[in-house]
Parts: sequence; C-alpha cells; structure tokens
Amino acid sequence: MDFSTLDNPRLEFAFACRLRFTRVQMVPDLPSGGMRSAVYVDEGEFEGPRLKGRAVPNSGGDYAFFRPDDTAVFDARYVLEVDDGTLIYMQNKGFLWGREPGTMDRLRAWAFAGGEPVPHAEYYLRAQPTFETSKGKHDWLTRHVFIGVGERKPDGNYVKYYALT
Repeated sequence: MDFSTLDNPRLEFAFACRLRFTRVQMVPDLPSGGMRSAVYVDEGEFEGPRLKGRAVPNSGGDYAFFRPDDTAVFDARYVLEVDDGTLIYMQNKGFLWGREPGTMDRLRAWAFAGGEPVPHAEYYLRAQPTFETSKGKHDWLTRHVFIGVGERKPDGNYVKYYALT
C-alpha cells in the first residue's frame, strides 16, 4: 500500500454509496437570508473493497442550508449497516453548488419536479465524512480522513468515498 507523504498525498477508494431520499421539507426565507431543507433517508446501499451493506431506512437525513449565493452546505447524518451486522454512524458535511448561474434551479427541478437531468460536470458535490463504529473489523473508518465526490440523482445521491492514506 502506498502512503501519503507531505509532497504526495494519496487517495484510496473506500466505497461507493447510493442513497435515496424522496421525502423533503423546506424552511424558506430564513432571517439569515437562506433556506433550510431536510431530506430523509428512505433506503440505500454501499459497497467497497472492505465493506458492503445498506443504509438503515429512516435512520437520518441531510439537513442542508442553502446560502444566499445558492450554495448548499449539507450536514447529513445516518446509519449504515454492513452485511456482517456492524452498524456505522456516518456524518457527512460538504457542499453542492452549480458551476453556472441557474444550475441549482435545474438540479432542484430534476430532484423534486421531474425536470431534465443535469450533467455531473455542471455542479460541484463534495463531501467530508466521519464515522463512528464499534472496535473491530471496520474501525479503520474512524482513523482516516475521507473525501467524497458525488453525483446527484433524481431521487438521491451517489457518492464515491476515498481515504487519504
């Protein structure tokens, strides 16, 4: 295994996660100038070289704050269950924003109103997850820095996670 050095950081693929969340609530027109949304995990699955399993339905969701510049600052929390029964609490923070004006409106139309798909290259969806799990086979997740590169789907997200070795 190659490890990161000061001059050569290395990323290792850890797993991909596909979450579906079809229930959404909005708190619009906040005094701070933005809005808050809440989407709840209905189902999902994840798989990687060292673990595979499912998202526990209704175990959490994503509580994004949409800033006045239409950048979504997300804070997602939910539970993953590995095929061996191990539970993993995941907190995921990050950003979603459009590379061109109007992209976020198109993403919302796609996700919530049956609009046209928006190509991945037209937006930025990046995540910084942390994990909590019991001591044992999967506690390596609790000792690494991870980044995620995501893609919006009409009913949720698909994110590939990489460990900084």
